Amino acid sequence: MPHDLHRYTAVLEWHGNHGDGTSRYGDYGREYAALVEGKPTLRGSADPGFLGDPDLHNPEDLLLIALSSCHMLTYLALCARQRLRVVSYLDRAEGVMQTRADGGGQFSSVLLHPNVMVDDDVVVDRAMALHEQAHRLCFIANSCNFPVAHRPVVCAADVEVVAVQRPVAKEFLP
Repeated sequence: MPHDLHRYTAVLEWHGNHGDGTSRYGDYGREYAALVEGKPTLRGSADPGFLGDPDLHNPEDLLLIALSSCHMLTYLALCARQRLRVVSYLDRAEGVMQTRADGGGQFSSVLLHPNVMVDDDVVVDRAMALHEQAHRLCFIANSCNFPVAHRPVVCAADVEVVAVQRPVAKEFLP
């Protein structure tokens, strides 16, 4: 059975040459524009800890957004296919990145905190269970070499919050 192959393209354009290029580490800008044909330009920079502009998105922000949005979109599709009506969804994603002595680094974990409201308290348990399936199917989480976990909360629009607190490995705790 053949699998669909999807290709994506993006152009990254550096805007940080202030006249001397990268002649000195502290003297060039970290600003860039990410361009995807037919879509608005995304402006970014390095994290402020690496001399970037704190008002722009940095690659670390974008990784968290990619993980959070992929989980959400997968989850919403699963809910729609099972006729579970989600009326609101909010996630607070947290990532831990460790730098190394050589100047490199990597994320060691990401924890998603999806907070979902469904229209009927009868479907809360089913809606909660779909987070596991969404996690298994998420393209971006499956592409990472570090653990991605989630702590969902699901409630009904007319009922108090129902939360299932699952144990989370210590690498996900602040």
